[in-house]
Amino acid sequence: MAKVPSPSPTPPPPDRVAPLDPAEERAWRAVARAMIVLPRVLEAELEAEHRLTTAEYFVLVNLSEEPERALRMTDLADRGALSLSGMSRVVDRLVRQGFAERTKCPSDARGSYARLTAAGLAKLEEAYVTHLRGVREHVMDHLQGVDLTAFAEAMERITGRCPDAPLPGGGAA
Repeated sequence: MAKVPSPSPTPPPPDRVAPLDPAEERAWRAVARAMIVLPRVLEAELEAEHRLTTAEYFVLVNLSEEPERALRMTDLADRGALSLSGMSRVVDRLVRQGFAERTKCPSDARGSYARLTAAGLAKLEEAYVTHLRGVREHVMDHLQGVDLTAFAEAMERITGRCPDAPLPGGGAA
């Protein structure tokens, strides 16, 4: 009697999701922990050495990468995945510290720009060393032997980015 091959496993019905296998569970938990720990560690280093939050650092980086060192507030908020009011609070803190300024949009009275000041660029140059050291120590040094292109593409898919599309502002960390 010939052995009949077993049918391939059927996917679970739409109302029931298959549980994670042990390897998937381990990967998910590692990603979830990294999403919690990394921002806290990097921000603590920036706060301790430069009195900057990661959101403030993000704004300084993005403004520094623009030809006029300025961006519309709505574009800046989109890049940072923040609401316009949330980004406004971040930029307002930078304005109070002299690291940024706000200017009105000449073509749209409702719009405004955030512009990096010379003091903001100097602050970014100081903080960059700390941030780079933290990224190397807490991330890159642990990815030895990992295919970084494949890793970046997977993370871009997770965050909804097209792997071949450039990141806004050149994609600097």
